[in-house]
Amino acid sequence: MKIITHKIFKLSLVALALSATSCSDFLDVNDTPNNPLEVPAATLLPVGLSGTAFANSNELNRFASTIMSVTAGVSGSPASYDIYEINGGGFGNQWSFEIYGGALINYKKMVEEADKANSPVYAGVGKIMMAFTFAMATDAWGDVPYSEALLGDMEVTTPRIDTQRDIYLGNEAQGIQSLFDLVREGLADLDKESVLTIGSGDIVYGGNLAKWKRAGNSLLLRLAMQISAIEPQIAKQVIDEVVARNNYINANDQNLAVRFGGQVGSQAPLWTLTRNSSFQNELMISTRFVNKLQGLNDPRLPLYITRPSSNYVTIDNGFRGTPPAVATRSVYNNYAIGVGGEGPVRLLTNAQTAFILAEAVVRFGVAGNASELYQRGIRASMQDAGVATADIDAYFVANPTIVTLAGSTEQRIEQIINQKYIALFSNGLEQWNDWRRTGYPTLSEHQNAQGIDGTRPVRLIYLFTEQQRNPNFPQGSAAPQSNVPVWWDAN
Repeated sequence: MKIITHKIFKLSLVALALSATSCSDFLDVNDTPNNPLEVPAATLLPVGLSGTAFANSNELNRFASTIMSVTAGVSGSPASYDIYEINGGGFGNQWSFEIYGGALINYKKMVEEADKANSPVYAGVGKIMMAFTFAMATDAWGDVPYSEALLGDMEVTTPRIDTQRDIYLGNEAQGIQSLFDLVREGLADLDKESVLTIGSGDIVYGGNLAKWKRAGNSLLLRLAMQISAIEPQIAKQVIDEVVARNNYINANDQNLAVRFGGQVGSQAPLWTLTRNSSFQNELMISTRFVNKLQGLNDPRLPLYITRPSSNYVTIDNGFRGTPPAVATRSVYNNYAIGVGGEGPVRLLTNAQTAFILAEAVVRFGVAGNASELYQRGIRASMQDAGVATADIDAYFVANPTIVTLAGSTEQRIEQIINQKYIALFSNGLEQWNDWRRTGYPTLSEHQNAQGIDGTRPVRLIYLFTEQQRNPNFPQGSAAPQSNVPVWWDAN
């Protein structure tokens, strides 16, 4: 990789310029005397939030939604994802510019500026979102730079690759703080006195710290459930801790959701990718996802997906024939992209939190009513999609077997994850995470599957450029391929 210094980062196709501090410092910069030494935390906050949302919803989402049989590839990269083909030449922009050189470096700078300004509220938000974004990276690639990442100003040009276990759980001997403690530290910062207050730069909550506290606690729940198969005792301990506080996301207006602009050049990534770019015709909706929702009589279907004619026009995953004409295809509807491209990008929601808690009750016996939480998750998702309350009530009356948890522990977990999968529409990364750790929903293999052993990828492959630049990355045959599970994937 070439040395990147004093680089203005633009979020892929969206003309959202980040500050000059958003360079890939952790990678290979030695000295950047031309970079501004100080950028206000208020300026860095919206840039960081937009960066995380962009990373979540851009190419990584195209990949994950396609292998999870929600979308189907017509051409370009999605057509390769559809048959499980990925390699170390892909996702370079996502790694270098959207995650490490984008959102994460902005949060790091924001925390530093918050400390200088004696304003820990900014540091609190920065730490919560830094944990969220680092989790995205490790969940996708496994062992990644973490404790020594973002330290270019200290001349750490080849950062250590920390194990996913140490990233999640910490390693005191090696000076590695756990993601859980990073979030807890952020929550503690939100309770401290600050000289500066957060205002309009907070494009999620408008400076409402009570909602940020709920988001941080919901993030703890999400991180705990992610490791529940490999570290059940720790997972239960964290979940019990959060449940006891009773201060997590429990209403749709508390969703950690990032809105973009409605003008050309500022829209959400899914809008750009599907409505206004050279890539817009590479992706359409999978027949399998539409069939699933039709089989459940789900009222979210027309709100999720367009129907240009009397029928939904989709293709099966791995399809290799002539695709339908562009104008007739079913694609993302307004729920995912907004009326004019505003989105939002939903990073953590009320519905998702309810399903996590329902699973925790069933799996670990934590306090709560699993059935009520499960139904709350379904209702919250339908409400967020725009289904009228009367129609939701009618659906519950007409479909008691769908909305009622029943059966063995495993059968109830399958029910919960199946509904969570539907609620996570347009968040392919979270759908992929759940499938890897639980095996649900049950997905048939795609047509013409290739990749490694013709199996659905369970991790991303390290970038060739990073392996060449940083000898700490596993090399050659030691580097895990796409069929090697990450640490928490014990399913």
